[in-house]
Amino acid sequence: MPDRPAGWTIDRRFPFVRRLHAPDDAPPPLTPAPGDPAPRSYTPSTGSLSRRMILIAAAWITLLLAGGGFALDRVLTGAITRNFDGQLEYLLTSLIVSAEIDPDGNVAFNRQLSDQRFLEPYSGLYWQVSGRGFDPFPSRSLWDRRLDIGRQHSDLELHTYDSQQLDQKLRVVERDVRIPGSPVRWRFQVAETRDVLDAQIDALRRTLVRSFLLLAAGLILMAALQTWYGLLPLRKLRQAIQRLRSGETSRIEGAMPAEIAPMVEELNALVAHNDKQAEEARRHAGNLAHALKTPLTVIMNAATARADDLPATVVREARTMRRQVDHHLARARAVGRRGSAHSRAQVWPSVESVERAVSRLYPHVRIDVDGAKDLVAHIERQDLDEIMGNLVENAAKYGGGSVFVTVQAEAGFVEIMVEDDGMGIPEPDRIRIFDRGVRLDSGKPGTGLGLAIVRDVAEIYDGTVSLEESEDLGGLLVRLRLPAAG
Repeated sequence: MPDRPAGWTIDRRFPFVRRLHAPDDAPPPLTPAPGDPAPRSYTPSTGSLSRRMILIAAAWITLLLAGGGFALDRVLTGAITRNFDGQLEYLLTSLIVSAEIDPDGNVAFNRQLSDQRFLEPYSGLYWQVSGRGFDPFPSRSLWDRRLDIGRQHSDLELHTYDSQQLDQKLRVVERDVRIPGSPVRWRFQVAETRDVLDAQIDALRRTLVRSFLLLAAGLILMAALQTWYGLLPLRKLRQAIQRLRSGETSRIEGAMPAEIAPMVEELNALVAHNDKQAEEARRHAGNLAHALKTPLTVIMNAATARADDLPATVVREARTMRRQVDHHLARARAVGRRGSAHSRAQVWPSVESVERAVSRLYPHVRIDVDGAKDLVAHIERQDLDEIMGNLVENAAKYGGGSVFVTVQAEAGFVEIMVEDDGMGIPEPDRIRIFDRGVRLDSGKPGTGLGLAIVRDVAEIYDGTVSLEESEDLGGLLVRLRLPAAG
């Protein structure tokens, strides 16, 4: 392999393009040899999407179940407590209804309460009747103990409360009543230990906690399964992209959910776009190699034969090769820039700058420009200048001394017409003239690449160029149409 000059490197994507770097710069990164796996660069991760979704679902489920469990606990605990208090109230009412005053002014009962626990000492169920000036009258279950009376408050209405008495935690229901025939206001009290009530509440809460834990586990598991199943198309898409990258398939196939299908379409469009660009790059390389082969062959033959006109031949063929390289580089630049949605160029300033440049090259040619001055085309300014330069220079070179350029808007396009007063081009040759290297007038210098460049660059931006006969000047009319930029 011949040595390359110092400071030059070969771009492996476009072998015919060389890039120059200063010798004292840092050396370029090593490029893997053909066949070696290319190093992969991984995008920084912000965490698992599945884990994030499951954690959010788990937190929301926990919050809802905790709130719902607390509310349900309050409701059911209140219901159990009210039922417990209702039984005590029933006993208190039965006690009050059966009370009467005996001849000595004491409270007596015309029937005894049926609950056997009132007869068993410290059974946990008690009653007591108290009146100012009288000793308390207790149930036998109180034995030698008495319930606290609490004279500091009045209980004309039913009063229910918890109290720590008799070495037990009691639930007390009391009420002050005036019994007919007695001037004293008697306080009737019924008390029962909270052990049964607390046991019922504890059993309820254990059931609630276990049920809600089981429900939470089931819901979180369901959320995990839903996340796994919901993200399954993304995993399939990743596998499809891996197959696409490895060359097993040329595009992503198969039905996808409605939310992912547009992304798959864009990916397929991107792959098609990249394939098209790669094909264009290969075609450019082949065209350039083919275009340079003939001049190189001519130079090699002249050098081998030691021809007398070798210097002139080298200059002539080198000029041809330079035009070929310029043509393909211009097209490659346009292909690289056409993907930009921000490609915009003011048409009038480009036309004016080209008019000034061509006027200096052809001072005997009169160039007139007219039309709208505020139009913007969807094209890079550099490419627009190159197109206009080729068209106006051709009109000045092959015309009779007058060139007229018109700029106007036409149905979403910017239309530029370049007319001259030359001999024109016969209609059968107006298609063939766009081929590279075709020249109808060989008496003037050139390589026949100007209109080919114009057509190629215009088509890259979805524009068109056509040749017609000028009605005003009688020569050639070139009609260039480029998409208008909104």
